[in-house]
Amino acid sequence: MRNLGRYILGVLAVALRQPGGAQVIPFKRALGCVRALVAFNMIAQYRSYTSDTIAYMEDYLDQFHKLKDIFLEFRVTKRTQDKVDKPRKEIRCQTALVIERVAPSLRRQMRDDNRQEGNDLCLDLVRGESHFNFIKMHLLSHFCDHICQFGNIPIDSTDIGELADKTQIKDGWHQFYKNHAAGQIVHSYGRQHGIRMGLLNLESLKCRDAGLSGDVLHHLARTASTVTAAAPGVRRRVLKGLREDVSNVVDFSRISGVSLEIIYRELIPYSRHNLHAAHRHPEDHAMLRPLPVELHTQLEIPVLAFQVADVYEIYRARSTSDLHFRNQGSRNDWVWVQAGMEEMYGALRDRLPAKLVAL
Repeated sequence: MRNLGRYILGVLAVALRQPGGAQVIPFKRALGCVRALVAFNMIAQYRSYTSDTIAYMEDYLDQFHKLKDIFLEFRVTKRTQDKVDKPRKEIRCQTALVIERVAPSLRRQMRDDNRQEGNDLCLDLVRGESHFNFIKMHLLSHFCDHICQFGNIPIDSTDIGELADKTQIKDGWHQFYKNHAAGQIVHSYGRQHGIRMGLLNLESLKCRDAGLSGDVLHHLARTASTVTAAAPGVRRRVLKGLREDVSNVVDFSRISGVSLEIIYRELIPYSRHNLHAAHRHPEDHAMLRPLPVELHTQLEIPVLAFQVADVYEIYRARSTSDLHFRNQGSRNDWVWVQAGMEEMYGALRDRLPAKLVAL
């Protein structure tokens, strides 16, 4: 969901780009509402604020609240839906009774009129019953006051709570009978937590040579092997698209457009400070020229999927240098480069945007 804000406005603008005559105003209100919410979200992530940026946040939030009623029909609860279906059925039955006594030439017009009347009645009922009165929506009204009193809003994620909801409640619900499910889930989770704590205590005693019995040591070994076998394997980044026209530093310079002087200036300090003494490159430029080089066009980066411990999403970063990508121009993607530690202060936490020149 956190990535949704990056795409939702563009996707919605494309989806609503050709409104009909009666759709112009609703589409415009929908786009305005989403635009205001995305802008509010972007400003809420600032690391520092001024009176102007806080005023922008308040304006965007006010604009969102003015336009959000366009989405009320999508906040329909089951109870509201039952209330909507009842008058719709009544209108349908009344239409069926009246239409039998009407001339065939007028029946189509009467059906359309009654259908429009039913839709208007249901829409009014939906707008009257639906609301945005829930906790996450209410929290937005406190952001500006929080910033004025305590500074920027620290990153707060509901991932842990949602993941706990999945592992502790949903999984337990599917595993047990539905009779007294709440008690069964709580009891089962308490037993699992107690077993884990017991195993941790035994592992601690084992490390201290506390003289555990052979049966306990055998059980700990079996438990450790089971956990290791069940643990998902760590996926690594994979280079693909090996080019056969590059074999050494000179070929790499020719293909990538990076001069040999720049390559030498970057390669020698890297070798001196990062490689073991036995594996360092020579610092003579003439000896560096024939060094073997592999040039690739694609880097696959595995990223763990949200709330799933063993499923990875593959992100592909491409750098084709002088080659065309899918019968178009060359493709050299922009990526984030970690230039320091995660604890670095600043909006980017010492990350730098950079354009791939070669892989």
